[in-house]
Amino acid sequence: MTDFADIAATAFAGHSLLASGPLDLVALAVRKAEREGADGPLLVFDDASGRVIDLDLRGSEADVLARLAARGAVRPGPAQAQEKPRGRGRPKLGVVGREVTLLPRHWDWLEQQPASASQVIRRLIDAARREEGGAAVAAPPADSVHPVHPTRPVPRRVRAERTYRVMTDLAGDQPGYEEALRALFVGDDAALAANIADWPGDVAAYVHRLAGLDEADG
Repeated sequence: MTDFADIAATAFAGHSLLASGPLDLVALAVRKAEREGADGPLLVFDDASGRVIDLDLRGSEADVLARLAARGAVRPGPAQAQEKPRGRGRPKLGVVGREVTLLPRHWDWLEQQPASASQVIRRLIDAARREEGGAAVAAPPADSVHPVHPTRPVPRRVRAERTYRVMTDLAGDQPGYEEALRALFVGDDAALAANIADWPGDVAAYVHRLAGLDEADG
């Protein structure tokens, strides 16, 4: 099962920060705010991709958490299901076995591929590494919910894409939005910071963090 303590999410009620942290705790905070009549639309973002996370908040807290867990459940691909116990002898060299957690639609796609799930994933990673010049692995699938590793360097392209998504959803009506977008994609951190300076404080702070401006300032 997915460890939701490793999935970083941020929730907003309108332009105000509601909660930020592990996805399960953020989901419960959003559920509470919804029942208390939140001031403004509720949006939950995946901090790693900037995508909105759709949550089913019906029922009890346990119901909400159970549905989250089901979305991240691991189910075997065809190659894994048909794999026979390995006989005695040396294992294949250079291959390390670890758990991979994917959404059901990702497993569905893998099952349609001619090669095994492991082979397909290795090829996708190799292709992403080549595209990034071997410096970093490309961003996860755009519609995925995935863990954030704060200590792992995030490529500028990934930072720009996730920041763009959040800006579009949270700040599309703010002054200087178009100018901020241009600054974001040309890598002009100073202009980006200047154009978001008058935005609602919580929104500007979140954009600051996703775009990596905090690191630049440090």
